[in-house]
Amino acid sequence: MIQDNPFVINGYKGEDYFCDRVEETALLKRHLTNNCNVALISPRRLGKSGLIRHTFAQNEIKDNYYVFIIDIYETKNLNEFVYELGRGIFNTLKSRSRKAWDKFFGLLLSLRQGISFDAAGMPEWNITIGDIRRPDITLDEIFMYLEHADRPCLVAIDEFQTISEYPEKTVEAMLRTRIQTCGNAHFVFSGSKRHMMAEMFMTASHPFYQSASVIGLSPIDREVYYDFVSRHLSSIGKSISSEAFDYIYDLFDGITWYIQYVMNILYTESSDSASLDVNDVSGAIEKILHQQAFAYKTLLYQLTARQKQLLFAIAEQGKATGMMSREFLSRYGLSASSVQNALKVLLDRDFITQDEDGCRLYDKFFEIWLRGGYLS
Repeated sequence: MIQDNPFVINGYKGEDYFCDRVEETALLKRHLTNNCNVALISPRRLGKSGLIRHTFAQNEIKDNYYVFIIDIYETKNLNEFVYELGRGIFNTLKSRSRKAWDKFFGLLLSLRQGISFDAAGMPEWNITIGDIRRPDITLDEIFMYLEHADRPCLVAIDEFQTISEYPEKTVEAMLRTRIQTCGNAHFVFSGSKRHMMAEMFMTASHPFYQSASVIGLSPIDREVYYDFVSRHLSSIGKSISSEAFDYIYDLFDGITWYIQYVMNILYTESSDSASLDVNDVSGAIEKILHQQAFAYKTLLYQLTARQKQLLFAIAEQGKATGMMSREFLSRYGLSASSVQNALKVLLDRDFITQDEDGCRLYDKFFEIWLRGGYLS
């Protein structure tokens, strides 16, 4: 019998494989079932999507609501947003009853020609982004469905701050107006760029000002996480020393995805000892870095010399501050203008993230790899 790896990297596999977030789940569920919208804010890979899926899987919600999770991270404009929203709702309703998706199709008049049925009578989404000629009209039709669905709807929009970067500058106001008048649907606005999300929901000049309860995520408590890891390792006769787990937790600042990734590898690795130690952790991370090396070299090839120089400097510091200071510029052989130009490119292409604490790489494995490997 194949043993499921309990250290899930992608998706959601159920409560037994979900670590903690008891208070956050209860709070999110309470807000949503009391007709409140929520802005969920935390750095990437800390578990926002998992928390949303876990909350949506609670009986009180799954038995009484339609739930939709829409990822808009890759969208670049309003057309693409409307496309992803429509497709996300379609894909969810497709697995429900005919009554559920018939109503959606009946209201999606502007795109009706792009929906067909296979030999078994199941609907198929044949719509392209180019088919959305009037995104405002299609958006109205989607919200008409949400308002008149036969169940209340919960819509989670992941990386919501992306809409503020669209070339259309009225998207925030357009969405706020429709959400405000849609009593049958409530929303989770999930975002990882904290300064942008804070500006959208806490600045009076923005349409979404004070329109949602704000929840911030912190790393899972170290001891709680250690107990979770130990419980699942014990099911296959393994254990991990507290020193080894602390090493992983501290190296990745408690960020869930990285801890899960390392534990996923350790769970399947054969070891001479049933007790995993720091050397086992080192070996697992080395294996991950080796697997990713080609991709990281390809990423570096896309950058200019100055951009790489700044990226290496940020990786070395872990969290870079004062990048315009004489000390920083002198240490890394950079000029103020080269830092400004390179910083914009690295931010725009998501090599790094920036907040009030400074700049850091998005990918912690990439950061370790750039430093020459964590053993050096």
